[in-house]
Amino acid sequence: MNWLGDVETLKGVGPKRAELLRKHGIRTVRDFFYNLPRDYESYQAATSIAELRPGKVVIKGKIDSLSTRRAQRRNLSITEGVIRDDTGAVRVIWFNQSYRIKQFSPEKEYYFTGNYELKNGRYSLVSPSAAEIAEIDTSTGLSPVYVAHGAIKSYDFRRLMSNVRDKFAEIPDLLPTVRTGARRDALFYVHFPNSLETAKNARDYLAYEELFELILASKLNRQENEKLRAMRIPFSAPKIREFVASLPFKLTGAQRLAAWEIFQNMEKDTPMNRLLQGDVGSGKTMVAALAAYGVALSGNQVALLAPTAILATQHYENLREKLEKFGVKVALLTGATKGKAELKKEIASGKINLVIGTHAILTDDTNFANLALVIIDEQHRFGVGQRQKLLLKSPEGLAPHLLAMTATPIPRSLQLTVFGDLDVSVLNELPKGRQPIKTSIMTEVETRECLYPKIRETLAMGQQAYWICKAIDDDPRTETTSVKSRCEKLKRDFPGVEIEFLHGRMKAIEKDMIMERFARGEIKILVSTTVVEVGVDVPNSTLMIIENAESYGLAQLHQLRGRVGRGSAASFCYLLTSGDLSPSRRLRELEKSSDGFYLAEVDLKLRGPGEIYGALQHGALDLRIATLSDTRLIHRAQADVKKFLQDSENMVKYKELMTGITKYQQITTLN
Repeated sequence: MNWLGDVETLKGVGPKRAELLRKHGIRTVRDFFYNLPRDYESYQAATSIAELRPGKVVIKGKIDSLSTRRAQRRNLSITEGVIRDDTGAVRVIWFNQSYRIKQFSPEKEYYFTGNYELKNGRYSLVSPSAAEIAEIDTSTGLSPVYVAHGAIKSYDFRRLMSNVRDKFAEIPDLLPTVRTGARRDALFYVHFPNSLETAKNARDYLAYEELFELILASKLNRQENEKLRAMRIPFSAPKIREFVASLPFKLTGAQRLAAWEIFQNMEKDTPMNRLLQGDVGSGKTMVAALAAYGVALSGNQVALLAPTAILATQHYENLREKLEKFGVKVALLTGATKGKAELKKEIASGKINLVIGTHAILTDDTNFANLALVIIDEQHRFGVGQRQKLLLKSPEGLAPHLLAMTATPIPRSLQLTVFGDLDVSVLNELPKGRQPIKTSIMTEVETRECLYPKIRETLAMGQQAYWICKAIDDDPRTETTSVKSRCEKLKRDFPGVEIEFLHGRMKAIEKDMIMERFARGEIKILVSTTVVEVGVDVPNSTLMIIENAESYGLAQLHQLRGRVGRGSAASFCYLLTSGDLSPSRRLRELEKSSDGFYLAEVDLKLRGPGEIYGALQHGALDLRIATLSDTRLIHRAQADVKKFLQDSENMVKYKELMTGITKYQQITTLN
């Protein structure tokens, strides 16, 4: 078996199926074996149909009378059938899963696992998973459940895995620090567990391998960065003190410390590679302004890259006001900038000290005379290739210093593991005058009686509100209210109030126009999806309402809440919950705390790193199993990486490992 060969070489995977797998990132034999189960179904607790009670159930039986019909609303199909055993029959229903018609044979018995609940006035088994009894290992009663990839469903993966069961013995080892065959055994028992404990132990080993790769990538990045050279930027204490004294506010202690760390970095001839993380409203832009001024004093240039035109414009207006009176020439470069050709000539000549812009800065015809510092706001919004393109615009032979900013607080354990020895500055204080946001949990049934008066009070004071919805369009399978429906309802309930909606499928120019109108105060209530999670600063917005709050992660809820409370007026956030269940722990934590760093640690424990780092890199970390709250595994992997790096021959000897960590190097590096 060629471990790194094409997935099509595996038994049962023909050209058509291989093409489907490739569309979902499963291109090689290795990718296929690492397509791990997301869960396991246990069929040892199967119940008879006559004994069914509401809730999650497992039943065994034959299925017939299958049919599919279209619902009245578009884009919804309903597949129904009847499951029978010796004690009775039960209706089964699936939504948008018409492939189920071809899955079953009336003569065969299957296990069905799903929720037995009241649906449209009658009890049914709703959207159950299914497994043919003949395929289940009766000694364990366990069956792996895989994420469906398009037309390839969980049961397809089970059959494909069974086809290649004899190939597990040929899986090569990845790491030098454990016993022979460790990876082979771990992968086998993840796909074919003889007990849940065996599956857990196997996943623990694979998690260790992931952490090893991630930490090794981070260490190698650090080594590579130390080989580069950069311009030394001298620190002019009198000039910086004069600039700080001109500000209409006092810097926080955290801002002063972060600025000092940056100035110390830039005095060296090794490029700074620093992440500036601060909670919403902590003053990251002001620290960036200090760094930019320090570079401008040395006669060199700075580029500040922002993810949207409206945010770039906001930075431009804010920084130009503070810097130009000290002789710093500031320019804005976006797709809508007029006279771009002339502006780019000025940038290339070095006349512009600070260029603030969007992707327009990255174009091939945008050149700098002496680019010494790159500042990237919300750095996760830009891909590795885009960042590299900007970094290559510095003078030949020299790398610019890099300051990346993020408003997503990163837990300490995530910093140490993902970013390794990367320099990190933390802004954990809010400027004076900022009032804490009062957060309350409220059920949706209380909305009209309790929340509407608060909205009227907010509007009467001339202030504005956000209303966040989960969905863009209505979905008959759920009771979630869409952005469009909520907007129409609010317009009926608040006649004469300017209310608009915003979502991610709108064109960029349309989104910017709506946000500009909201920033100017023309729109009073903005109904939006999470597209406003990181966006323009609107100090006049003091009310945030998040519908279906229980469906969001804690970090995301905190980011959304941070859209208000950006001025001196009291601000409020209401978390609307649906149903009769008690509020989740994450909502309770958000209600009691405004500390983003505390909440990030809680979120790491509750949800794992994927959600948190996903906010930073759009899921690029892609840890299949590892959790960065597992300090035991982290310490073990760190120690083993240290040993690995002591032998330079390991870089050549372990080819698959060195190839695999490239993706992590791209994620963890800032340069």
